[in-house]
Amino acid sequence: MSELTAPTVENAPRVCPQCGTDLAAFLLSCPGCGALVHAAELQRLAAEAAAATQPTDALVAWRRAYALLPASTRQREVIEAKIEALVRVAENGPVPAAKAAASKSPWGWITAGLGVFVFILTKAKLLLFGLTKMSTLLSMFVSFGVYWSLWGWPFAAGFVLSIYVHEMGHIAMLHRLGIRCTAPMFIPGFGALIRLRESLPTAREEALVGLAGPIWGLGAAVAAFALSRALDSPMYGAIAHFGAIINLFNLIPVWQLDGSHAFRAFTRTQRWIIVGTLAAAWLATDLGLLLIILIVAVYRAFEKEAAPTPNHRALGEFAFLVATLSLLASIPVRH
Repeated sequence: MSELTAPTVENAPRVCPQCGTDLAAFLLSCPGCGALVHAAELQRLAAEAAAATQPTDALVAWRRAYALLPASTRQREVIEAKIEALVRVAENGPVPAAKAAASKSPWGWITAGLGVFVFILTKAKLLLFGLTKMSTLLSMFVSFGVYWSLWGWPFAAGFVLSIYVHEMGHIAMLHRLGIRCTAPMFIPGFGALIRLRESLPTAREEALVGLAGPIWGLGAAVAAFALSRALDSPMYGAIAHFGAIINLFNLIPVWQLDGSHAFRAFTRTQRWIIVGTLAAAWLATDLGLLLIILIVAVYRAFEKEAAPTPNHRALGEFAFLVATLSLLASIPVRH
């Protein structure tokens, strides 16, 4: 789950430099003359974006500038277009770029291999990022203590780590899209939440960020399942099972759950495709949770508001998550 906070600017002007009108902290334009309150900061951010060598760095600057512009202004429309173009570049990440390099020459395969290696190291570094934040460590420890009292420390540790990996999936995509956020904050019995410094202006970005959590969570569940088979450990099997259930639960398209963020990016036809996928998964596995997701998805499919253009990536990811998480959750846990 995520929570939005308003962007702040240090040393924001309190008096309009054009006409001398007193300015409230929340104003983006002067009520007296209409001048942009943060004109100097906007110029600095534009220069920072122009000098950026990576799409993510440019996105960070343009998003901050976007938040400092009044709605319905020409400058805001221009920056929104820049952000949309950069998002399409950034969302693919470094691995596809490495593959492209490999196709150009034999030496490209070396570059591709190094690119994949750096990609993996980056993800490992990102996983450790949250553990360097005291708020994350303390809240994680509290959650671990609560779950320990219920299920014992081995399962509690694996369960908390599964939630952590899920949340870091959201953060990885947020970083890639240039959206500033906090480290995860754990809440026992609820999961964890992340606070965003900027909003997600498009349904496409909502879907990317929303589905990144269950995708990483699926990876953690698969790893636990592999360990359960390799070590003949029912405990790891239970972690994999509950990890799959938690990530499947997050696909319910309601409120601020990940499935709701994804549904906003679907056309009406795509929503019915998901309904069909959920129905097939429910008939195949007889999981009660799938029936709940199916009922909510049918309700959302009848909504008048839907995306005007299809989002094939989000549709594929959602369907893949439904299929794999349902299969994993339906495998009996050995005792």
